[in-house]
Parts: sequence; structure tokens; C-alpha cells
Amino acid sequence: MLHIALGGQNDESVFFLNNMLARGVHFDVIGLSYYPKWHGSLDDLRNNLTDLVQRYGKDVVVVEYSARKEAVNNIVFHLPNGKGKGTFIWEPLNTWEALFDKEGHSNQYLLLYDTLHNLYLMKH
Repeated sequence: MLHIALGGQNDESVFFLNNMLARGVHFDVIGLSYYPKWHGSLDDLRNNLTDLVQRYGKDVVVVEYSARKEAVNNIVFHLPNGKGKGTFIWEPLNTWEALFDKEGHSNQYLLLYDTLHNLYLMKH
């Protein structure tokens, strides 16, 4: 996997990936970070991931995110040709939508992953 922190930035993602390919870097999966504060809107994320799938034919994973859990997973699992393979939450204890409170008790966000599993992973 080649991981880049450019979830919603298509021009920059294409520039980076083209340069890696030109240098002979081998990768099977494109991984991207997505934090709305730095990487744009959900539409930016969707447009970038869709373009990368169509342009490179590689599987795509959002390997680092925290906020907008349902929307990010919906985008990834609806990419063309089944190329969206999943998501990985980053630092579930200390980010915008933490899965646990300061005492270590889980909250509603943890329960959301049962729903996401049933929506997107039970089909496969």
C-alpha cells in the first residue's frame, strides 16, 4: 500500500502517484487519509477516490480518518468496480469522534461499526 495524506486533493494525489509510478514504486493499494479540516469536503473525497480508481485501477482504502464515519464508509464502499476495500479509524481514543471517553467507556460511535459491518461487509 502506498499511503498519502491527500483524501480530497485530486491534483496533488495524481501528481504524487504519477511520480511514484515513474520512479518504479510498486503498490497494489492506494491508501489515503481524510480529515475534513485539511482534505476538503466529502464531495472532494468522493471525486478523488473515484478518479484514482478509474485512473489507476487499484484498490483504495481510507487508512486514516476519524470524523464523518458513516459518510466516509458510504463513499469507500460505493466506489466503482468494488475497488473501495475499507477504512481504518485513526487514534480512536483522542480524535474528533473518539470511540471511548476519558474513562475508557465506549460510546455510540463504537456501536456504529456493527451497522457499518452489516451494511458493507456482510455482502462480501
